[in-house]
Amino acid sequence: MRKYEVEKIRNVGIFGHGSDGKTSLAEAILFDTGANTRMGRVDDGSSILDYEPEEINRKISINSAIAHYEWDKHRVMLLDTPGDANFIFDAKACMHVVEGGIIVIGANSGVKVQTEAVWREANALGLPRIIFISKMDMERARFTDTMEDVKENLNDIHVLPLQLPIGQEKDFQGVIDLLRNKAFIYDGDGSGRYQEKEVPSDIAQEAEQQRVKVIETLVEMDDELMERYLEGEELSLSELYLCLKKGTLKGKFTPVVCGSSIKNIGIQPLLDLINMCLPPPSEVGPRQGKNPKTGEVESREAREDAPFSAYVFKTIADPFAGRLTLFRVYSGSISADTSIYNSTKGIKERVGQIFTLQGKKQEPVGFAAPGDIVAVAKLKETTTGDTFCDEKDPIVFEEVSPPPPVISYAIRPKSRGDEEKIAVSLHKLMEEDPTMNITRDEQTKQIILSGMGQVHVDVVVEKLKRKFGVEVDLEAPKVPYKETIKKVAKGVIYRHKKQTGGRGQFAEVHFDIFPLERGKGFEFEEALTGMNVPRNFVPAVEKGVAEAMASGVLAGYPVVDVKVRFYDGKSHEVDSSDMAFKIASIMCFKKGVRDANPVLLEPIMKMEVIVPEENVGDVIGDLNGRRGKILGVEAKGDSQIIKAHVPMAEVLKYAPDLTSMTGGRGSFTMEFSHYEEVPPHISERIIAEAQKERGEGQ
Repeated sequence: MRKYEVEKIRNVGIFGHGSDGKTSLAEAILFDTGANTRMGRVDDGSSILDYEPEEINRKISINSAIAHYEWDKHRVMLLDTPGDANFIFDAKACMHVVEGGIIVIGANSGVKVQTEAVWREANALGLPRIIFISKMDMERARFTDTMEDVKENLNDIHVLPLQLPIGQEKDFQGVIDLLRNKAFIYDGDGSGRYQEKEVPSDIAQEAEQQRVKVIETLVEMDDELMERYLEGEELSLSELYLCLKKGTLKGKFTPVVCGSSIKNIGIQPLLDLINMCLPPPSEVGPRQGKNPKTGEVESREAREDAPFSAYVFKTIADPFAGRLTLFRVYSGSISADTSIYNSTKGIKERVGQIFTLQGKKQEPVGFAAPGDIVAVAKLKETTTGDTFCDEKDPIVFEEVSPPPPVISYAIRPKSRGDEEKIAVSLHKLMEEDPTMNITRDEQTKQIILSGMGQVHVDVVVEKLKRKFGVEVDLEAPKVPYKETIKKVAKGVIYRHKKQTGGRGQFAEVHFDIFPLERGKGFEFEEALTGMNVPRNFVPAVEKGVAEAMASGVLAGYPVVDVKVRFYDGKSHEVDSSDMAFKIASIMCFKKGVRDANPVLLEPIMKMEVIVPEENVGDVIGDLNGRRGKILGVEAKGDSQIIKAHVPMAEVLKYAPDLTSMTGGRGSFTMEFSHYEEVPPHISERIIAEAQKERGEGQ
């Protein structure tokens, strides 16, 4: 059995925009609770949560990190998540396995783009949360202005400030607890030591006014308390705390506190609030999934005597330690040195030791029960998004699907012979990062790396070098153009005749060549009459046409949407062969295509661009400038969805441009739609470039 009952367990994620102080807050929490003996700092690389070299160099969180602490007889698992747009999916995935969240907002910067993004995700999940206004000691830090910014930009909430700051910027020295009507003055040396005092006289009146507002909001949670309050009765602190918890869990309001993580001011009140207002696993209701055999909805309560179930929310790939699988236990329990059933894949895996994580440090626990977030090493087939459960009571929880990537590069090794090593290494990185994608373009023969942004791709390249010793170059992916014809070419004849002494080569083929509807591909019709061409040569003719289609006459791109009718020819009883007819058909096809008005085709992408209403005009204008066709605009909440068809060549690097136009508030999805003819003036340039490249290659 474990030390803490499920009612004393909290799983809490820290969310917000990058550089607002999430990791610094987590480090201060771990120091104040004794989970760490010193205050880790992001700026000097001593953080126990941002420990990857890529994070230390950039001073941002790239991966979510996990740590735990104990406070006032509670055990809290803390998930520190990224706030950069390139890695925000990791934060959203973590949000699905916690019962509460802390939204960190910088007092010197206010609500930013990714704050809004995680707030919307929390709303969709009904996640209870606390707002922590950080960096109160920084220049331009304004508590009141930040509160107004929160109300304006997170306008679907009622914010409930439980504190007022004492001082601001470099003079910030503590907080006033409005419910307790006390001031907490900190030493400000990073130790977290403070003294409890009376509210300073210069802000006592404002504090009392705010206190009344808070109490009036809280008593709305209980009719009996409201009646007693209106009759002038003094309410106890414990009664007000119960109302605070009730309102937070129901989403009636969001408590707001403030502090400075670097100076270690205001952290202890936040710790008390986490225990008080954020729920244990047993209070959020059962987790629902589906029975993989029947498809029926199943549920699991957070009880140790319920059937075992857990969800894999993260994978860490290490070239030396192997794969580390992180999962959240929803029901039942599991012990070390046992088998575990993966209901998503229908397989069993062998579990050795079970660990809890403290940053990158692994601590063996040997047992996991409801509410626990733990890790196991070296599972062979389990990946992120899988479900573990009791094989006799199967359930599969819904996978948190990553968004489609927004930027792509072709990658090639700097050293010859590393092609296979690249593939293996990238596959391992994909295990821990579901937002990256690797494909091979069969036409261009390029390996395409796709990610959530430029920083994301750069980080993948750095990890390839650091973890696997593979160095690569990035280049813009080649656009997979194709060629086709616009008119019919009838009676195309080609004779292949070669005499070199001894047996020669002879074949003659007669073709009709027709354009097909876009997307039809290729059709071959054998329409021979008589015995001018023996039928055993027909497969060689068809094979020759297929080979010729691989490289068109304009720029060497594949030819599509054509029909070839093979209706006549000539042969020689000695000199004709499969090879002769294959060569003849290749040359006849190319001759016919030249006479059939060949044109270049380009891939057209179907795009959905989600932007704030004020950016719609700029974005539509930009898409039009990229030769896009606007299909329509639809409203979605406070945003607008612009639907369009745009040539792939025009949006290979669209992500940074959209970010610039919308201040980071825009997003988009893109998928292949169809091929269209390239305008003549652009086609000429593409053909010239392709011919030059082929000439240099030869």
